[in-house]
Amino acid sequence: MSSTPTPVSLRQKPGPNRLAVTGIGNAMLDIIIEDVDEVYKTLGLVKAAMSLIEEDQLETFYNAMGATVQMSGGSVANSIAGVAALGGTCGYIGKVANDEFGERFRHDLASMGVELDLAVAKAGEGVTGRCHVFITSDAQRTMATYLGASNKLNVNDIHGELIARSEITYVEGYLFDLPPAKESIRKVVNFAHEHDSMVALSLSDMFCVSRHRRDFLDLVTTDVDVLLANETEILSLFQFDRLELAFEALDEIGVLAVVTRGPQGADVATVSGVVSVPAMEVEHVIDQNGAGDMFASGFLYGLALGADPVEAAELGSLCAGEIITHLGARPENDLEELGIEAGLL
Repeated sequence: MSSTPTPVSLRQKPGPNRLAVTGIGNAMLDIIIEDVDEVYKTLGLVKAAMSLIEEDQLETFYNAMGATVQMSGGSVANSIAGVAALGGTCGYIGKVANDEFGERFRHDLASMGVELDLAVAKAGEGVTGRCHVFITSDAQRTMATYLGASNKLNVNDIHGELIARSEITYVEGYLFDLPPAKESIRKVVNFAHEHDSMVALSLSDMFCVSRHRRDFLDLVTTDVDVLLANETEILSLFQFDRLELAFEALDEIGVLAVVTRGPQGADVATVSGVVSVPAMEVEHVIDQNGAGDMFASGFLYGLALGADPVEAAELGSLCAGEIITHLGARPENDLEELGIEAGLL
């Protein structure tokens, strides 16, 4: 942790009617089991990978899982839930269907105090998206994902009210897989900047980067204020094999970037150079699901409160360290209290 006093304090939260962070992403309901019987094998899934499934497979997967833990999910939704757990004001934009799973998604985030602008899918746009997560004893996660209604988010579903009130607008890279992605994201970015909201982008997944490298590079070069990625994603973006080369490219672009590196912590690319922030030490890793998402919670919330990027990364590390000690992508301990105890809030 930083030995110098942090500028972050509870008295510096965004003013009345302001939001620290609003996220926009694929609205998914996470359906999770501790897969001690390796059910994922019987369903034909590849361990530690994410497979896309179709609507007609949902019942088979759901029934095979037995007792589950269910919560709102999707990468950016996880991060927004983390901001709420830190005591931050926040919003979320996405798309669900008018069904039981969509209502669970809505209720879960709303119960945490998140302000929601959820579009409702029309007939033919699928049921609420969901991600079936199989956590094995080695803390690996194997996922079967049905995108459903979340994948039908379009430019007409995106309203500006939450974005206009936000310090930071956080965009999920997976959105580029949506058919109308470019138009929708352009609307979000332009509206955010018109209302003095910083734009943060998550690269989401190295395969997502490879599918949309040119679009990502254009966005990062011209419109993104804050970039969040892990090591494989940032190397894929610039097509380098060494991290230092990627940081040189980021320096030329002039974007604030943080690169997470698992147990090795995170590297923050600032105007004065790259600073490494160690990972939080934990006794036993139970589930790595959501570690990057929760790091983003702390990092973005810290920035929204006025912390410098290194201190914001320390708060991100604290959040990621909490989430990997138990099952699921939601904190079980009071993140706000942990942040205060660590001198980061």
